[in-house]
Amino acid sequence: MTKRLFLMLWLLHSAAQAAELPGIPAFIDEMVAKHQFKREELQLAFNSAEYRADVIESISKPAILRPWVDYRPNFINPQRIEGGVKFWEKYADVLQRAEQHYGVPQEIILGIIGVETLYGRNAGRYRALDALTTLAFDYPRRADFFRDELAQYLLLAREQGFDLFGIQASYAGAMGIPQFMPSSYRRYAVDFNGNGKIDLLGEPEDAIGSVANYLMQFGWQTGKPVALLSKVEDESRLGTIGDARPYAAWRDAGVMPLKKPDGELPPAWLLDFTVESGKEYWLVFGNFNVIMRYNNSNYYAMSVFQLGEAIRNARY
Repeated sequence: MTKRLFLMLWLLHSAAQAAELPGIPAFIDEMVAKHQFKREELQLAFNSAEYRADVIESISKPAILRPWVDYRPNFINPQRIEGGVKFWEKYADVLQRAEQHYGVPQEIILGIIGVETLYGRNAGRYRALDALTTLAFDYPRRADFFRDELAQYLLLAREQGFDLFGIQASYAGAMGIPQFMPSSYRRYAVDFNGNGKIDLLGEPEDAIGSVANYLMQFGWQTGKPVALLSKVEDESRLGTIGDARPYAAWRDAGVMPLKKPDGELPPAWLLDFTVESGKEYWLVFGNFNVIMRYNNSNYYAMSVFQLGEAIRNARY
């Protein structure tokens, strides 16, 4: 038996076991009692849900485990930059309106949508119900989080009239053009094109407004910097670089931005990224941390920032 055939048979066998995962009956009881779902409908849904072993494999080996020099080219590359310029040109009025309304720069919105789904082209290859069911009942490390997201997905599907099995998602259950988790979809998604419905799956206008609203809700500071490439005079003077310090303290330690900042800078953290030529130092600010509320990774936030900058430079 070939390795590929063995894997296919194993996945088929695993899919048949989804409804038997421990915890599903109690979860159904909770959804019936708290949210008045019909028991028979939930039982039918979970009987048809597939256990996805590849979801567990994917979430156990995230891309962040790769070095920055390998991670970065996946997101800052000609395809995403050119796609971002075209997306910006097509939705220029919408992006400008989002920036004016929420205070989030257009290139940051573009950076997130570009990193997440290549402007809606890669919205996920898993059924959302399958991914969330697998993680909720067979990923102990974050079981509570994914059980809540599964509940939020069921509520969202009821509110939006979704076909439970018709929604594609990432391996973590994130959906649509901006890859919102179900809880974020319910809390932060907005009807930005004013057509009376919120659709992050097929309406880029709603995706643009929703990304901006999400960042604003988590504390985006309009007009403040995200990150500044900096030079370090003497590494031995830095101390613990992960500490937040007033900009003056970093300056006194020999850390200077390569470009003169506009106005007074807020407190910052110093991060280093290994590149082909050695180390790159960046002062990062509160807005960088806001991007990390989207995905809790320095690599992710830096990719969003650098992709957005590259798109802006290519367009203007």
